[in-house]
Amino acid sequence: MSVKEDIHSQIVGGFANATFPINTPEKMLTAFPAGADTTCRSGDVSVTAGEAGGLLKESDFPFKSAKEVADVIVERAGL
Repeated sequence: MSVKEDIHSQIVGGFANATFPINTPEKMLTAFPAGADTTCRSGDVSVTAGEAGGLLKESDFPFKSAKEVADVIVERAGL
């Protein structure tokens, strides 16, 4: 599995208990198990939910699924 696929999978998994749609950056961060400190790791690459949230724009919301959130984050992170 590539770093991109691994991080994508971890982001999707982080939203296992989230209720969608997620309408704001604040609600997105609180949906992660450890909030902004939730960390996805693959090899020597790590991304916190707080860092990932910084890649999102107000116009990205609402998100309708965990996959949609993960798609945007891994694309903008350049993974």
